[in-house]
Amino acid sequence: MGLYLLIMSSDHTNAESKVSGNQANIPARIRRELEIDDGDHLRWQIEDDGSIRVHVIQQQTGTFAEFDGYDGETATDVTAEHDA
Repeated sequence: MGLYLLIMSSDHTNAESKVSGNQANIPARIRRELEIDDGDHLRWQIEDDGSIRVHVIQQQTGTFAEFDGYDGETATDVTAEHDA
């Protein structure tokens, strides 16, 4: 699930960062508020009014974190039944 930040002039999102080369830092306040972590992606969109919309795509972690494993009654032999 992604988060959206519409960067406009408001007290809620006021923050500055400096561009260095072709990179810009995301201010810590914004990162904390939107829970942006290492590995997350940002999708940038310029709106018709000149504002910028940033879609935060949070990295999916722990894909198997809640997987309890196979608890079926049939035993399997992965080396014999599946390609290695």
